[in-house]
Amino acid sequence: MKSGKSSLAAWLHHLDVEVLEQVLAARPDAVAPPQPRSVSELAERLQRPGSVALALPPLPLPALQAAETLAVLSSPVSRHVVADLLGATEGEAARGLEAALQTLFTRALVWPDSEGNLHMASALRRAWDAPLGLDKSLATLLNDATSEELRRILATLGVRPPSTKSQRLATLVEHHTDPARIAEMVARAPADTRQLLERRADPAYRPEVFGAFGVRSVSEPGARWALERGLLVQGRYDYGPAHMPAEVALALRGPGWHAPFDPTPPVPLLAPVTPAEVDSEAASAATAFAAHAASVLSVCATAPPARLKSGGVGARELARLGKAARCEDTVVRLTLETAYQAGLLARDGDRVTTTDAYDTWAEAEPAERLPVLLHAWWTLGLTPSQTRDEDNKTLAALAGTHSCVGCLQARQGLLTAASHLPAGQGAKDAAELGPLTHWSRPLAEVLPQDTTPFATAIREAELLGVLARGALSPIGAALLADSTEELATACDRLLPTATTTARFGSDLTAVVTGTPAARLVTLLDSVAERETSGTASTWRFSPASVRRALDAGRSPDAIQADLAAVAANALPQPLAYLITDTARSHGRIRVTSAACVIHGEEPALLTEIAAHRKLAKLGLRHLAPTVLVSRTPLEKTLTALRAEGYAPVAEAADGTVRVERPRSHRATSSVPTQRTAIGGPGVRSRTTAAPQRAELTALATRLADAPLAQPAPDPRNDAPFATDTEEIIAGHATHLSHTDVRQLAHAVDNDTAITIDYVAASGSRTIRTVSRLELDLPYLYAWCHLRDDERVFTLSRIHGVMPPA
Repeated sequence: MKSGKSSLAAWLHHLDVEVLEQVLAARPDAVAPPQPRSVSELAERLQRPGSVALALPPLPLPALQAAETLAVLSSPVSRHVVADLLGATEGEAARGLEAALQTLFTRALVWPDSEGNLHMASALRRAWDAPLGLDKSLATLLNDATSEELRRILATLGVRPPSTKSQRLATLVEHHTDPARIAEMVARAPADTRQLLERRADPAYRPEVFGAFGVRSVSEPGARWALERGLLVQGRYDYGPAHMPAEVALALRGPGWHAPFDPTPPVPLLAPVTPAEVDSEAASAATAFAAHAASVLSVCATAPPARLKSGGVGARELARLGKAARCEDTVVRLTLETAYQAGLLARDGDRVTTTDAYDTWAEAEPAERLPVLLHAWWTLGLTPSQTRDEDNKTLAALAGTHSCVGCLQARQGLLTAASHLPAGQGAKDAAELGPLTHWSRPLAEVLPQDTTPFATAIREAELLGVLARGALSPIGAALLADSTEELATACDRLLPTATTTARFGSDLTAVVTGTPAARLVTLLDSVAERETSGTASTWRFSPASVRRALDAGRSPDAIQADLAAVAANALPQPLAYLITDTARSHGRIRVTSAACVIHGEEPALLTEIAAHRKLAKLGLRHLAPTVLVSRTPLEKTLTALRAEGYAPVAEAADGTVRVERPRSHRATSSVPTQRTAIGGPGVRSRTTAAPQRAELTALATRLADAPLAQPAPDPRNDAPFATDTEEIIAGHATHLSHTDVRQLAHAVDNDTAITIDYVAASGSRTIRTVSRLELDLPYLYAWCHLRDDERVFTLSRIHGVMPPA
């Protein structure tokens, strides 16, 4: 027998041209450019693992079940063996198996040889870890066994072992292939061995693994008896659960056990529906979605939604778009995802904005707009209206998730399932299309948020007009056929042309039936507030909405003329009165921005100032003969006027003249609390808070009664302090001599200037002339002549004092 690869090439050689074209059409992924140069190269491409993986999702359930069954059996295998295992030897099941095999033939996943036996792509065999709950075949499990191990098993079975390893393995496989022989052997096994083997042969059995190496199955009761006879095969180094060969498991399951096989699709509850009813409902849904999509994208064009830091459009922005466009969250998500896929939206920094393609799309008719979004939906690699993930967390729209093949297959399976319904019949409840979709695409993605299978995909299809009355609409049929021409024809037939006129009511509303044209939407949005959207859209006029149009620079006559041009009837008087009354009060009050105002009683003087060339930089403008506004702040305006010889004064907020006094600046950092001077507690400099009369009287009395005493001597030269100020300064200015202390105290007490030698915290030494001295221990506040500003000096950093220069 030829190998699988050679057999596939030989089978391809014998196909008719039309059949070969069907194979290539079913597996376009395997024959991508450059084109294969030979049938052998084509066969090699068709068997690649990646190609096989892409060919699996579109398979219906019977074909997938037949492929899983073939993965259990050794290739090649007879059709009768496959039919027996599936229980499809006659009737509807046999016909279903033949159809499933033809599907596999068409995709070159399985092919027959000249004798009618079935071969399977090796990559497809590896698609299942345990097909049908069965382990690998006996030949595969014992491939690494030694010849001596095979001899011992055959000897235990009472079979004379051949001389070579390959002969011994072939003899053992032939022995275990007979189900009756296996059943007889197990019947003679010990009770605990029978229980172990029956449990392991159950399709629901899952081995229990513990630790890094698993469980040694030899320790299981009855395992050794089965291992010695090849009914179980131990892993390498006797670690891990033992494997039961597929032949043994099938024999123990008995002749009455069959692999799952569902050749016929589930039949939903049906209800009669005419093509006219389907067309009517599909047209209504498609028209409503086209209008809502136009509204959502119009809002995105005027106020682009913001993106989250993690990416995508969050719930808050989705709610804003839905409120502005008057549609539900599902429609907003569906519109954003399909429009982005179609290139009508693009990420622009932290926003999602419309593109140049949107402008062209917005000007088109509804029948030309909708196919763009429908085609994007059909090819989208995700479910656009999915709102929750596996953890029930809210998902953002346009989050840039990875492409989901299962989501794409869910849509294709849904439309395929609907296409299989009998003519003139539709599902009584669209939710019943879910099981039928699963039969058409068993590998399709089922969202965690779906309470019934594929509920989200079904809802999307109904909103788009792809499904109507539980049946496939002409739009859905065109998508399923992947025909651009049919889709354009169906949309052109079902969707009305854009409405270019509105009917205005005396209740200050404008109603547009159908899908309004882009220019009509722009006009009404600029003058009125939208209230409803869908098959009929409503706008309401109000003083605020008309004022918005007037603020945009439009005149009341132009507004009335534009509305009259799109009116299906004469403009009602209430609307004309509203526009006229709003325009009459519009602009009576004007607001301008100004940094400051200049006013005076001499118009000629203000005219001169406004015309002054050197004052043009102030941005002066006349509001009245005696009033000018300036774009420059007050202080700079005052400086500029004074520089040109004028003598302005500043006004306070209450209109009084502001008196300008030089302000003493203070350090912004906090100053430590005053420490007690050497002379004892309560000694303060004369520059502290002024004493009250009562305090002075008490002080005089205390001084008169005090005994005569000499001041405390200077600890360095025994000279007494002449004043309290000297004593205070000496306690902090530790680097000063008694003479320097006396000079500094004299300057403080008599408010005279002095020059100090000061060392800053950075270590730099400077000579400063200071005046207006104030003590606030341990600091000295003074006006610095060098910096022309008030400064704070630390007394302990003053290293010398001298008369001012």
